[in-house]
Amino acid sequence: MTDSHDDLAATPPLGWNSWNAFSCEVTEADIHAAADALVDTGLREAGYEYVVVDDCWMAGETDSEGRLLPSADFPNGMAALADYVHERGLKFGLYTSAGSHTCQGYPASLGREELHAKQFADWGVDYLKYDNCGDHRGRDAIDRYAAMGDALAAVNRDIVYSICEWGEHEPWRWGRNVGGHLWRATDDLVAKWRADRDEFGLGIADVLDRMAAIDAAAHGPGGWNDPDMLQIGTGPESGQSQHEPVDVQRPLTEAERRSHFAFWCLLAAPLMIGADLTSLSDFDRELLTNERLLAIDQDPLGVQGTPDRCDGDAEVWSKRLADGGAVAFHNLGDAKREISTHVSAVDVPGGADHYRVCDCWTSNEWETGGSLAMTVEPRDTAIVRVTPG
Repeated sequence: MTDSHDDLAATPPLGWNSWNAFSCEVTEADIHAAADALVDTGLREAGYEYVVVDDCWMAGETDSEGRLLPSADFPNGMAALADYVHERGLKFGLYTSAGSHTCQGYPASLGREELHAKQFADWGVDYLKYDNCGDHRGRDAIDRYAAMGDALAAVNRDIVYSICEWGEHEPWRWGRNVGGHLWRATDDLVAKWRADRDEFGLGIADVLDRMAAIDAAAHGPGGWNDPDMLQIGTGPESGQSQHEPVDVQRPLTEAERRSHFAFWCLLAAPLMIGADLTSLSDFDRELLTNERLLAIDQDPLGVQGTPDRCDGDAEVWSKRLADGGAVAFHNLGDAKREISTHVSAVDVPGGADHYRVCDCWTSNEWETGGSLAMTVEPRDTAIVRVTPG
């Protein structure tokens, strides 16, 4: 067991979740393949360690005492599946909901928190995603999520607690207090740049707008604002499934996927890959294993990046790091443009005579007296690490 709550998620959790690729058709074989692929692709070595089975793993009914049962698609049971994941140097996660039923109508955990938390511990679960679907039986969000937080704290196993309340009741204000290690701050993210009002979910740019307005004071080691799973490698451009009809999807371009990953790292967000790892493109694999961006996401200070300037189609965001800062130059327009700023206008320690700058995409380095400028393609994001002295 860890010594404290914060030690269990001292940096944002990294891993893979089954929903975006397989939705309600997930099987034991899919989880085996994902665990193997995390190892074979180098993603495990890059830090992605959690394998999380989302909704639909359970049978349509519980046992006589209310325990959750695995469906026929998991014939060897969840303890054996956890063993398979652990044998590959990875950690195992499961899903349930803080209501009477899950989002897909399967039995969930409201009122049975202690019973299910013990089940999860006995099975070897390391991570619990706790959704917000089903009948809430008149209980408010804080009460429902605190009940599972208390139950997880009482078992003899470290289990990362992911609160998936969709940001409806500002969980960044109370998520840490109910035992949460991360909490969804927005609605579901889908593989689009922007979503239309009548479409399901939020696009990448929509989520960034929401995250820019969220109070980041509670965000940091042990508790993280979660802008939802990564959509890199999902959607119609890769032929992968998505939990909505394909005819309302629009593929993310390479520039948009770069912006997506750059900003999730700048936000110090949990990074849960949603793609089918067995068909991940070289571009997406290299993007997801970019060591300079992952170092920004995993910086020990755990500061959430915030906007410094939003000037039409040009935005500048920054994030304090243990040895300096990271600065992002985001071009929302349709034409290439130069975006500039100065260290005095962003969250980089000032007062130095010069600064070392590293481009996180190319690894090129240079020095500056304080001025920063990058040429950025449409919907792309340039991101640099700035170190004083």
